[in-house]
Amino acid sequence: MAKSLKPPYIRQVDERGDLKVWVVDGSYIRGHIDEEFTNFGQHYSFPFIPSDELWLDDATETDEQQFFIDHLLVEHRLMAKGVSYDKALAAGDQAERKERRRAGDVARLTHHGQKLPDGRDVHKRLWKKLENGVAVWIVSGRMVRSVFDIDFTEGGHDYVYEFVPEKEVWIDDDILEPERPYVLVHELHERNRMASGWPYSKAHAESSRLEYRCRHHPDDLHEALAAEGWA
Repeated sequence: MAKSLKPPYIRQVDERGDLKVWVVDGSYIRGHIDEEFTNFGQHYSFPFIPSDELWLDDATETDEQQFFIDHLLVEHRLMAKGVSYDKALAAGDQAERKERRRAGDVARLTHHGQKLPDGRDVHKRLWKKLENGVAVWIVSGRMVRSVFDIDFTEGGHDYVYEFVPEKEVWIDDDILEPERPYVLVHELHERNRMASGWPYSKAHAESSRLEYRCRHHPDDLHEALAAEGWA
């Protein structure tokens, strides 16, 4: 990182008209500014981002950056005109999805439509199988977003996503290794609460609080993971 740049800036990678596209330290943002920041963002959804900038998480693979830039350009343009976030997000998703199809991701996973997409096809490596039978997989985030859910970020599990096989937790391979345990504790805690009957909204809110606490008190992380069956 250049000495003149301050966190969370890492490098400028593009410029679209008056908009500068920056790769930023997503882990720093989640730990110090807003834990809800994921793969990308723009001013009208994250007010801490300057209005003339688009931000991409440094964990994002370079082969997905163009998809995210296309999405952000649509979202930023519409919200600048007063369009609601939900409508701008849907339009951004549509533009992004179009580019993903052009890239051939769906064709690759379905063998040009000859088979239905299978969640197991996005597995990259097994991280760990827990004593309760739950398997934690590192998955191809790009393929999950291209084929199953364009809004998939960081992680998920079978109680939230119907395409995740039973008794599986997925961690996006875009998440850098030092940050993965914080996403993991969120997903395990959320899944365990939903398995005991909690609704998603309540389980997610409590899991977000737990993740936030662990990010700010890393010494709590080991104990928090152990409480969720990660021994």
